[in-house]
Amino acid sequence: MAENVSANNVSAHISDVVIGVDFGTLSGRAVVVRVSDGAELAGAVHEFEHGVVSRSLPGSDDPLAPDTALQIPEDYRAVLRNAVPEALAAAGVPAERVIGIGTDFTACTVLPTTADGTPLCELPEFAERPHAYPKLWKHHAAQREADDINELAAERGEPWLSRYGGKISSEWQFAKGLQVLREDPEVYRRTERWIEAADWIVWVLCGTETRNVCTAGYKGIHQDGAWPSRDYLAALHPDFAGFADDKIAHPLMQLGERAGVLSADAAKLTGLPEGVAVAVGNVDAHVTAAAAQTVEPGRMLAVMGTSTCHVMNAAAFAEVPGMCGAVRDGIAPGMWGYEAGQSGVGDIFGWFAETHAPAEYQREAAELGVSVHELLSRKSADQPVGGHGLVALDWHSGNRSVLVDHGLSGVLCGLTLATRPEEVYRALVESTAFGTRTILDAFAASGVPVEEFTVAGGLKRNAFVLQIYADVLNRPLHVADSEQGPALGSAIHAAVAAGAYADIRAASAAMGGATRDAVRPDPDRAASYDDLYAVYTELHDHFGRGGSDALHRLRTIRNQSLAD
Repeated sequence: MAENVSANNVSAHISDVVIGVDFGTLSGRAVVVRVSDGAELAGAVHEFEHGVVSRSLPGSDDPLAPDTALQIPEDYRAVLRNAVPEALAAAGVPAERVIGIGTDFTACTVLPTTADGTPLCELPEFAERPHAYPKLWKHHAAQREADDINELAAERGEPWLSRYGGKISSEWQFAKGLQVLREDPEVYRRTERWIEAADWIVWVLCGTETRNVCTAGYKGIHQDGAWPSRDYLAALHPDFAGFADDKIAHPLMQLGERAGVLSADAAKLTGLPEGVAVAVGNVDAHVTAAAAQTVEPGRMLAVMGTSTCHVMNAAAFAEVPGMCGAVRDGIAPGMWGYEAGQSGVGDIFGWFAETHAPAEYQREAAELGVSVHELLSRKSADQPVGGHGLVALDWHSGNRSVLVDHGLSGVLCGLTLATRPEEVYRALVESTAFGTRTILDAFAASGVPVEEFTVAGGLKRNAFVLQIYADVLNRPLHVADSEQGPALGSAIHAAVAAGAYADIRAASAAMGGATRDAVRPDPDRAASYDDLYAVYTELHDHFGRGGSDALHRLRTIRNQSLAD
């Protein structure tokens, strides 16, 4: 069942509303938003029944390959079936007042389908084939394919490579598609459409296929109106030549455009009226820029949750080493949208709290009525900077920026027999802040300065984490007002698609919001963090830039051991 997360008693005669639906890693959430001012009237969350499928397919005992992360399409439909009508009911708004619906998705989350949009995993003959299922953004098993894509592109001087900081990620469409071809050619042959979940869910709503400029540009290597050439793709694998033309290519739509209208089937699924405007699909981080009022140039937004995605608009293009992409119109029409990111942030904190907190800490947290995270934060909050003698590398899920290498893994240096769990926890939080600082330094060095830094996502509620980030970055943090930034951002795009606002910038100004200078750095702590950051940078470059291949060798040994 969906869980109601907020509700206001509102009159049946309120102004028009829109609905935003955010599809995350473990759940989907829907919010009902007033068009006139962006007020969030109610929301509901629906947990994915199957979550992340990483060990075995449902009903199977066969282990999946290391670094696999799949999902079940029916879990996505269940969000529409449960969260949307429940949010609407909680808001007390008649369905007839809804003028638009917008959606966003984690990315790159991509799936193979038939020509009519049926996921291959829902065909009986492919139900036991892992490559027939959606590959979640955190599916990193295509690193070998990403390496081959990058090596060949560099050798040939492919012009699009510089738009991605010199490396394509294993998380993206082409690496994952090449993995399917190599490991399950039959699934690849039967794949008529290789589509981002962000576009597939819009297909479910409208009944027709559409593609958005955002995922095409950042995750699909679409630049200057073209995909990678057939000649280049054939050099990767002869059967890969038609991958873009045959399985991906489709007219691209601008963000905020109307993809279509709600079909009769989707109206039954959601409880909304048939014919409601449906916005073009989008990515969770990129759509949040409108909710946080960061669509203007120079305003970086960090959407901090299980991972962190950094997005920012600029007036011109520049090559930023290790960025995830620079895409014209990628965040808002008329500007260059830049993306960078960290593959593990909240995931790292959660891993440590769940697996390394002693039983006594768990009992203490229970007695205090707080989470283990909160207890660890309290215990480490007053530590002097550097007092733990530790520095960690935040690569537990690989490195998305600036190294773009998911063959890397986490590192913790400085342990002694006196080290306490809360000290390790603090070092892990600091490591993610150092990772963000590395990204900001790369942008500044490339002539794309970050003038403001705004935080959204679940971690914006963690005062301990935000203070460390403010101190490490030595800059004030603005904080998005909404607790459901992506869903609100999708609702804002729905308002534009429905014609309520002329464009995303106007809708963002009216419906978005952020508290400026919500967290300020402490000058003394900021100065002390410079020394720790210097150690982080030394370790970062040693293990990540060729000083040592130890982490890659460990990954190879692990994978070989698991395969035996």
